[in-house]
Amino acid sequence: MVTVLTERGVVEGVEGDGSGDALWISTSEVEGATGWALKPEGLCLNDLCTPVPPGHESQFVRDDSHGDGAVNVAAFWRRMERPALHDGTGSVWMLGEPASSRAAQLESLQAPDFTLPDLDGKLHSLSDHRGKKVFLTTWASW
Repeated sequence: MVTVLTERGVVEGVEGDGSGDALWISTSEVEGATGWALKPEGLCLNDLCTPVPPGHESQFVRDDSHGDGAVNVAAFWRRMERPALHDGTGSVWMLGEPASSRAAQLESLQAPDFTLPDLDGKLHSLSDHRGKKVFLTTWASW
């Protein structure tokens, strides 16, 4: 079982195997874990598909004896020029957005929306202040 972090959120308890630089996720769980689905055209998000490279099928898709296969999501992510990172044990994976998306967000000077509690536990969202100037500061203990 692995935990998968994407721009959609965190999905824990995914049936998969993260060994080495490969993240094999059960075909039946790929869409729930990533939002992408395996179709005959390749790994797809709506109408956008990334095909399996000819001659490299075994590095991207495999069948198992139970009739359900597995998809090497990390291989597809790297093929799409997206970061695919994992912890030392391969049990937690981060599947990131492409650099082009991140660059466009930086160029827009629009911070992504987020919600955080104040010291009293009241939630505050950045989107509540759209159209106003907002000063954001961060702090870390390390």
